[in-house]
Amino acid sequence: MPPKATFSTPLLHVAEIERSIPFYERLGFVTIDTDRAQPLGWARLHCEGGAVMFLRAEHRVDASAQAVLLYMYTPDLPGLRQHLLAGGVPVPPIRYPEYMLSGEISLADPDGYVIVVGHWGKAEQEGWEKRIGAKT
Repeated sequence: MPPKATFSTPLLHVAEIERSIPFYERLGFVTIDTDRAQPLGWARLHCEGGAVMFLRAEHRVDASAQAVLLYMYTPDLPGLRQHLLAGGVPVPPIRYPEYMLSGEISLADPDGYVIVVGHWGKAEQEGWEKRIGAKT
């Protein structure tokens, strides 16, 4: 078998890593490593099933020019939304688009990158496994 890449980590240019870390920690990420510089030059965060890295931008960040959208999942979308609101993060009401009937929210991080979080619980997992014919 030929060698392969095995772990993907989006790397986002951000204005202030110290501002991005608390925002992503509210979503459930944990800071794994940084360059320990003052100010931080880079940081790596992990969450269940994923990771993200931040690199201090040398120029003004224009998130819309980056065309980056992070899609995440949670088994408790209403609870996560309330948690974010309680932490001062503006979050719109849950919407129910055709492709995610169980609901999703869309929000922007401190640099304007779009994060969409879909509800994915046991029922959604079981329905998906049935649709693709997965063996359980």
